[in-house]
Amino acid sequence: MKFGVVIFPGSNCDHDMIYVLRNVMEQEVVELWHKDNDLQGVDVVVLPGGFSFGDYLRSGALARFSPIMERIIEFANAGGYVFGVCNGFQILCEAKLLPGALLHNNSQKFECKNIHILPDSKSAALTAYLPSSRALKIPIAHGEGRYYADKDTLATMRINDQILFRYCDESGSISESVNPNGSVENIAGVCNERLNVFGMMPHPERAADDELGNTDGRLIFESLIRFVKERL
Repeated sequence: MKFGVVIFPGSNCDHDMIYVLRNVMEQEVVELWHKDNDLQGVDVVVLPGGFSFGDYLRSGALARFSPIMERIIEFANAGGYVFGVCNGFQILCEAKLLPGALLHNNSQKFECKNIHILPDSKSAALTAYLPSSRALKIPIAHGEGRYYADKDTLATMRINDQILFRYCDESGSISESVNPNGSVENIAGVCNERLNVFGMMPHPERAADDELGNTDGRLIFESLIRFVKERL
C-alpha cells in the first residue's frame, strides 16, 4: 500500500508519521509538499499533526487553502482514503471534508498528556478491526481540540456510524471527568458519511513504536491498512 504524507509549513509530526508508516508498519510512503498538485498515485493521504502556518488565524484555516488541498478534496470526493491527525483533523474540518469544528480547549490551555479513547464506529477503516471494548492509550497534544457539531449533525453522525472514538478512562468508561478538552459527547475522532475521510485529535503515531513502551496506536494503523487492502 502507498501512503502520501502531506507536509505544510509548520508541520512538526510529519516525520513521526512517515517513520511509523514506513519503518513500523512497513508501507510505501511518499512525502507530499503542500504546493504539490500530484498525489503520486497514493492509496491513502495522511495530514499529520503540527502547527501548519503557525496556527495563525485559527488552526488549519490557512492550510486548507494550500494548492494540494484541491487535489485532496477531489481524491476524497472520488472515494479515496484521507486520514488527518490533530492539525490534520482541523484542516479536514476547515475544508468541509469532515463535519463539525475544533474549538479552543475548555481549559484554555495546551493539553499534552496520555489519555484513553474507546472505539465507537463499527464500520470505519480506523476502527473496523479494533476490539470494541478495549480502551486505547494514545497521547494528545493540542490547544484547539474541543470537537463541536450541532445537535442535528450529531444525530446524523450517530445514525451513520461516523463517530470514531470517544474519550474514556482506562477501563473504557465514558464520562465528562475524563474529557480532556470539553468535546461534545466526548468525541475524539469522526469520519464523513462515505466513511473514507477520517480525523482524530489523539496521536496514534506517538504510540506505535516498541521503544515508547506503548503500541496501542499501532492497532489503529493495522485496522486502516487491513481495511483498505481488502478493498483495493
